[in-house]
Amino acid sequence: MKNPSLLNFVLCAVTLASLNNAAPTLKSVTSSSNPALTPTGTSTDPAPASSPTVPYASDDPNGIAWNVTTDTDPQPIRGSLGGTILGPQNIPLQQQNPDLLAPPTTDAGTVPNFKWPFSLSHNRLQTGGWARQQNEQEMPIATSMAGVNMRLEPGAIRELHWHQTAEWAYQLSGTTQVTAVDQLGRNFVGNVNPGDLWYFPPGIPHSLQATNATEEGSEFLLIFPSGTFNEDDTFLLTDWMAHIPKEVIARNFQTSISAWNDIPGQELYIFPSEPPTTDVPPSDPQGQVPQPFAFNFSGVAPTQYSGGTAKIADSTTFSVSTEVAVAEITVEPGAMRELHWHPSQDEWGFYLEGYGRMTLFAAEGNAMTVDFEPGDISFAPATYGHYVENIGNTTLKFLEIFNTAVFQDVSLAQWLALTPPALVKAHLDISDETIAHLNKTKQVVVGPSA
Repeated sequence: MKNPSLLNFVLCAVTLASLNNAAPTLKSVTSSSNPALTPTGTSTDPAPASSPTVPYASDDPNGIAWNVTTDTDPQPIRGSLGGTILGPQNIPLQQQNPDLLAPPTTDAGTVPNFKWPFSLSHNRLQTGGWARQQNEQEMPIATSMAGVNMRLEPGAIRELHWHQTAEWAYQLSGTTQVTAVDQLGRNFVGNVNPGDLWYFPPGIPHSLQATNATEEGSEFLLIFPSGTFNEDDTFLLTDWMAHIPKEVIARNFQTSISAWNDIPGQELYIFPSEPPTTDVPPSDPQGQVPQPFAFNFSGVAPTQYSGGTAKIADSTTFSVSTEVAVAEITVEPGAMRELHWHPSQDEWGFYLEGYGRMTLFAAEGNAMTVDFEPGDISFAPATYGHYVENIGNTTLKFLEIFNTAVFQDVSLAQWLALTPPALVKAHLDISDETIAHLNKTKQVVVGPSA
C-alpha cells in the first residue's frame, strides 16, 4: 500500500465517530438509571426531580409465609426467589422455621444464631423429676445468661444447694416451696405459685420442693446471670457431705460418728419425698430475712397498650433481685412488641404461649428474622435493635429477662418523636403529618395498622 498513514487516519476517525454515536452521555445515564448522579451546573435542561442520596427502601411484601398452624408446603421460595428442595427434608422443622427457610428480603449479612428450643437440650432424668439447660454450649451468642427448665413431682426435692451466681426463677406450673438461710443466719420459707418469682443471691443456700397443690407437682424456669453456668457444677449438700471424713463431720456437729451412718454416699440432686405440710419457717433467733426471696408477680396488674400488655419486675419492686429483671409481655394477633433496643443489658427471652417472629438488627447491614413457639429461647445482645410480631391466631406471651437491677429499653418511635422534626425529616424524608403522628410516650406493644 502506497499511503498507510492516510489509511490509518481514516480508520481512526471512523472508529471514534462510531464510539461517540454509541456511548450515552452523562445526562442520559443520570436521568435514566440513577437520578442521584444528576450533575449540577449551568445546564439549560429542566431541573430534575428531587431524589434520595441512596435508593429508596424496598416495598416488597415480607410477611410470614407459613407456620405450624397452616398446611402450606414449606419450601425455600419467596416471590421469584429460591426454589423447591429436591433432596431429603425435615418437614416439621421447616414448618417451625419459615423465616430461616425463606427469609424476608430485608434480612442480610450474618447474625449469630439467637434461637434455642429447650426441646433440643439434653435432659437429666432423676427419680422425682428432670432438668435440662441452655448455656453458651447450646447458644454461643448468649454469653451473659443461662437457663434451666426443671420439673418436680409432688413432694420431690431439688436438694439443698448453693451457686456461685445468683438464681432467679419464674414458676411455670404448680407450686414450689422454697427455703433459704442467709449469711447472717436469718431464714425464709415461701410458696411460689404460677407466674410468681424467686431470687437467691450468690452463695445463699436454698432448696426447692414441689407441693401437692396439683397432682402434677411443679415446673419452673431458672435463670443464672452467666452464660457459662452449668447446672451440674452446683454445690450440693449431699455431694459435700459424701466427701468429708465422718470423724470430721462428727467433730463439727458435736455428735458420735454413728449418727451419720446413713448419709448418702453421693449426691441426690433431685429425689422423691413427702410434700411439705407447712410454709411456716422454723423459729430463728436471728429473725427472718428482711427482703423476701419470693415475689407475687402474678398479682401485679399489667399495663394495657393498644396491642397487648406488659408488666415488669426488677429491684424497684422485687428489691432483693439485684441482678435479674423481667418484663412479661402479651401481644394480640396482628400486633407487635414495638421496635426497640436495650442500652446496656442483654435480653434472654422465653416463649410461653402463641407464635412469634423476631428480627434482630446487628448494625452494618446485618439483620436476621427467626420464628418462635412455646418452649423456645431467644437472645438479643445489648443495643441490638429488634421487635416481635404475633404471627398466630392466639395471644402471644413471652418473657424478656435481663441481667440487671433495673429494666431499661429505648423506643424507636419515642426517640424519633422527641428529636427535632427537621432532623428526622432530613434522615427519613417523611412528611410533617407522619412526624406529627409519632408518639412521644412508649407504646411498648402496638396494635395492628389502621
